[in-house]
Amino acid sequence: MDTAKAIDPLDLVVTVDTATGHLAGAMGKPTLLMLAKHADWRWFENRDDSPWYPSMRLLRQPAAGEWGPVLERVEAELGRLSGR
Repeated sequence: MDTAKAIDPLDLVVTVDTATGHLAGAMGKPTLLMLAKHADWRWFENRDDSPWYPSMRLLRQPAAGEWGPVLERVEAELGRLSGR
């Protein structure tokens, strides 16, 4: 409940594959979920959306250990959402 209370007033959640990401998605909050190259099966492959959480975008590493491109996508998405 504490985590849900913290998420509730947010406009956007940016996280990795954790319980917080799942909770934000279940709450219908816009969520950017950063995933490792070899993510858990539930995120499928070659998708940037989630059948489980329609408000979530999946941002995947292009190669194992490469978080730079993922963070660049987060930055671009934040700019798009803020109208920049």
